[in-house]
Amino acid sequence: MAFEFHLPDIGEGVVEGEIVSWKVKVGDKIKLDQPIVEIMTDKATVEIPSPRAGTVIKLNFKEGEICPVGQVLIAIEEDGVAEPAAPKKVHAPASAVVPRAAAMGTGVIEVVDASHDRLRVLATPATRRLARQLGVEIGRVPATGQHGRVTTDDVKNYKQQPPTRATSYAPQAVAKGGPNEPEERIPLRGIRKKIAESMARSVHTAAHFTYVEEIDMTELVTVRDRAKSRAAERGVKLNYLPFIVKAVVSGLKKWPMLNASLDEATQEIVRKRYYHIGIAAQGPHGLAVSVVRDADKRSIFDLSKEIERLGEAVKAGTATRDELTGSTFTISSLGKLGGVLATPIINFPEVAIVGVHKIEEKPAVRNHQIVIRHLMNLSISVDHRLADGWDGAMFLQDVKALLEDPTTMFMEMV
Repeated sequence: MAFEFHLPDIGEGVVEGEIVSWKVKVGDKIKLDQPIVEIMTDKATVEIPSPRAGTVIKLNFKEGEICPVGQVLIAIEEDGVAEPAAPKKVHAPASAVVPRAAAMGTGVIEVVDASHDRLRVLATPATRRLARQLGVEIGRVPATGQHGRVTTDDVKNYKQQPPTRATSYAPQAVAKGGPNEPEERIPLRGIRKKIAESMARSVHTAAHFTYVEEIDMTELVTVRDRAKSRAAERGVKLNYLPFIVKAVVSGLKKWPMLNASLDEATQEIVRKRYYHIGIAAQGPHGLAVSVVRDADKRSIFDLSKEIERLGEAVKAGTATRDELTGSTFTISSLGKLGGVLATPIINFPEVAIVGVHKIEEKPAVRNHQIVIRHLMNLSISVDHRLADGWDGAMFLQDVKALLEDPTTMFMEMV
């Protein structure tokens, strides 16, 4: 029987996906749950397994093409099923789609025709709600409760299990042109394409301007060195980024226009009263922005743990959609490779982004004496449509004051 598989609703607001790479070709015999295609959306890069066993008879989209949600992605001739009068068309139910990784990462989407299985699952409403919150397809959870009931502990234990199928990053694209050719052509696809689209949209929409300030980090270097041993006792690798996050949040509270966005549909400026700080860094397959939520409510040690956890998730390709979206302000840092100066591109639709550059020992004049200090530059790019030069400069001056006097920073923390 010809089974037509329609691209499911991969996530909220997703209306289409780009075919990054096919894992199968026409004529291939495939098994249930065998990976068939990798698809990139604005929200995630996901690997979709086959919902049926059989033979591939048609691929409706080529690599690099866009498939709208609901369109037939692939047709499969099912094994051992008689041909009906008309082909069967199945839309995978939204509740059966479980994302395990998100934007600028790679993961698995389990697509299950669970319309019948869900009716047979014994579970309380609270357990079903927990499963939805954790992104678990309840029909796949082994039941340990009485009479085969799925319990909340079953759901939690299932969520903590490692994926049964390892995921891997698909190659960005297949290059054309041998080693002896004068040119090499690489299709712009997948993660690189999404980064290109995002950067172009930001540059062509926001009116960028950049302001730079030199920061004397000497006192903070001393504080961090003193705190490293205590941090290590708690399993924390303490660097300077948590301190910078705290200083940035304090500055945003004084200059709320920088913690905002523009709703172009309603022509309203939306000031955020929450502080979800994006940390932009180079991941193994391109730029990634992980999000530290409610940064204003976290301690330095807690921030350090969360930044490290998110960084590891990005490297492993296991970061979730929530961990990679929803930032209100972004900090871009290349660590020791931060250079002297950069003009970072705003993480649209935010209003501003701070670039963190390397700390170096340099001569400086203090009290009419030339001394060696630990100096660092901070740059800020701001959308001039919503904020003026004064806002950006004063914000960075407030951040500078806190970083240069850590005692004051700790007094500012709430």
